Amino acid sequence: MNGLIGKKIGMTSVYNEAGKNVPCTVVELGPCVVTQVKTGETDSYDAIQLGYGEAKEKNTSQALLGHFKNANTTPKRKVIEFRDFSDLEKSLGDTITVDEVFKEGDVVSVVGKSKGKGFQGVVKRYNFRGVGDATHGQHNRLRAPGSIGAASYPAKVFKGMRMGGRMGGDRVKITNLKVVKIFPEKNLLLVSGAIPGPKGGFVIVEK
Repeated sequence: MNGLIGKKIGMTSVYNEAGKNVPCTVVELGPCVVTQVKTGETDSYDAIQLGYGEAKEKNTSQALLGHFKNANTTPKRKVIEFRDFSDLEKSLGDTITVDEVFKEGDVVSVVGKSKGKGFQGVVKRYNFRGVGDATHGQHNRLRAPGSIGAASYPAKVFKGMRMGGRMGGDRVKITNLKVVKIFPEKNLLLVSGAIPGPKGGFVIVEK
């Protein structure tokens, strides 16, 4: 699967051929550096490892510093492996740009980390209705989850019960997004629709 690492810039909109306004997300994609090449003879599968984003040496471990040195590149913030990256013949230390992998009209998938929303109740987290009636003795119970278990049997709360808890901060994959436009001189890619994560968050675009 071919892909590149980038970061989410923000949202905009463009007009298509039919004159319809299409909401798009702007992604800065690459340039990515090949930091490792894996082959079936040495690693039992074919893949290339890409690095993106500049990192400080003081924040990089000695092992990774040596790893990046072998690729003749500076330390990178994000390192991702892509299997079966066979369309492009790349060797260690080569740079891959957005226009080498994607073209306008491609259908892609975007992986990102969703925005963290902290500890949330069941109404926001799972779209519960709540009690919905402020009369009949209800006091401060409008957003409560209600009953969560039986009495003496089973005498426990089953695993997976929908309750309040940490929300967001999960790995999310959005599929079937269309590449609307590419700006190779600025390493920018416009995809239709929204993608997970905040502005400046790292994303992986695959096709």
